[in-house]
Amino acid sequence: MAPGQVSAPELFRDRFSYRLINVISPSPKQKLKSSVQRSLRQSFLNSYPLLTPHMDEILPKKASLSSMKLPDRNTLYVLESEPIFYQLDGSSGPLVPHLKLVHRFPQGFPTIRIDRGAIRFVLSGATLMAPGLTSKGGRLPMDGADKELIEGKEMEQRADGEGRWSRELRKGETVVILAEGKEEACAVGTLVTGTGEVKEKGKGPVVEDAHFLGDGLWNIATE
Repeated sequence: MAPGQVSAPELFRDRFSYRLINVISPSPKQKLKSSVQRSLRQSFLNSYPLLTPHMDEILPKKASLSSMKLPDRNTLYVLESEPIFYQLDGSSGPLVPHLKLVHRFPQGFPTIRIDRGAIRFVLSGATLMAPGLTSKGGRLPMDGADKELIEGKEMEQRADGEGRWSRELRKGETVVILAEGKEEACAVGTLVTGTGEVKEKGKGPVVEDAHFLGDGLWNIATE
């Protein structure tokens, strides 16, 4: 860290009433074979095409990627000591970006935004419910948004000036959670309800078991 630079935890301690939630004790790091690294790199890029211009910085082709098994059966992938992404359900689930990567490349992921009242619930590990997104301070994809990602237009998706994503996000898709009045993302997780349905019903769970600022995955030791 550069002299005088403020760490992300210190930033959020002021802005989000930051607090530590859990400590995770992972297994020792295991270096991955080159073929496995190439496969993971391509899978991650397929999942997050907006990262295409940055992939050589995120995962250089000759870099040494390692894995760390977590107690919840998930797997964390690190480059040197920097967490990059984790995989749900061992080696069979989706690749989800670590929040520290999200903070480095905030334009690389689909987003939704919670209102101020939902912040403390999300940062305590609670399920994100629809009212935190449908209120005045929340943000869901813009009205008239594309119903799905159109092939060949992956690089055109983005948030508008009000923070509304340009397409609807489907159930099972990874989404970054922003917060009203804040610049940095506070959580990332998988949608259990598509955004179109959230707009229609206005109630029910939206994201469960999110990785959030201050949780065990944020504080994990990767040295």
